[in-house]
Amino acid sequence: MPSFHCASRSSLFPLLFSALAVSTFAGSQISGRDSNPVADKSRYHLFNPTPRDLMREMSTDRPDTTESPYTVDAGHYQIEMSFFDYNRNRSNGERTDTWTFGAMNLKAGLCNQADLQIVFDSYTEERTRTAGITETATGFSDVTVRLKVNLWGNDGGKTAFAIMPFVKIPTRTELSNDQWEGGIILPLAISLTDRIGFGVMLEADFVHDDERGGYDVEWVHTATLGIDLTEQLGIYIEYAGVASHEETFDYQATFDAGVTYAVTDNLIFDAGIRVGLNEAADDFGVFTGMSIRF
Repeated sequence: MPSFHCASRSSLFPLLFSALAVSTFAGSQISGRDSNPVADKSRYHLFNPTPRDLMREMSTDRPDTTESPYTVDAGHYQIEMSFFDYNRNRSNGERTDTWTFGAMNLKAGLCNQADLQIVFDSYTEERTRTAGITETATGFSDVTVRLKVNLWGNDGGKTAFAIMPFVKIPTRTELSNDQWEGGIILPLAISLTDRIGFGVMLEADFVHDDERGGYDVEWVHTATLGIDLTEQLGIYIEYAGVASHEETFDYQATFDAGVTYAVTDNLIFDAGIRVGLNEAADDFGVFTGMSIRF
């Protein structure tokens, strides 16, 4: 595995430029790599669904952190949910245990190149223990609305790339920070072989700074390797990092791995673990869930 270090102010912009340059180069190679004819699906939309025989292979944004650049076919719907997600973190004498049940990503295919997503946690319980005193916060999460627009590779080619702007809407629940936040996600997928795929993602999050009253930018960057062991069973490994220009922010590095099992072309179950690679990252997590397409 390559080593990663905290990105400084001067190194983040070359990172962004490099990612965009690689994506642009990869997209320019598609026509030379993929000579198979692709059906024209531009006439299909939310109220005129893509016929079943023309739908692309199901692709999900879970269970890894790296988002997929492929969209849900026009006029079809997809539910990606976590049965449960447990996360543990110890830092400076404080321990936080977080259980999330029913984390949802509801998707609707708007047209052949775009889908709309609504993301939220149905119920979360967060317990923080400090010096023998435990405080508990429970409830519904904030709601994130995302628009995924595929720029190339949705229906063929060795690579695919998308742009995903999003906005977080505060719900003012016990777990909400009561602030509007947002950002943009740039996922790139590369097909290495018929059974091995590689994905990278760069994400800019505009996060509210309670102390200054303004917004900081956090840079999420990931790399994932997926392998299809059989037609139904797949595994993946992933590195995820979070950096920021804010001086008090410590770089966070995480490794995660998981397994997926496709029951049908439209139903996939998954499970995995995540492990923090440095002090700033959460220590440990486990999760399991499913994705279903209609």
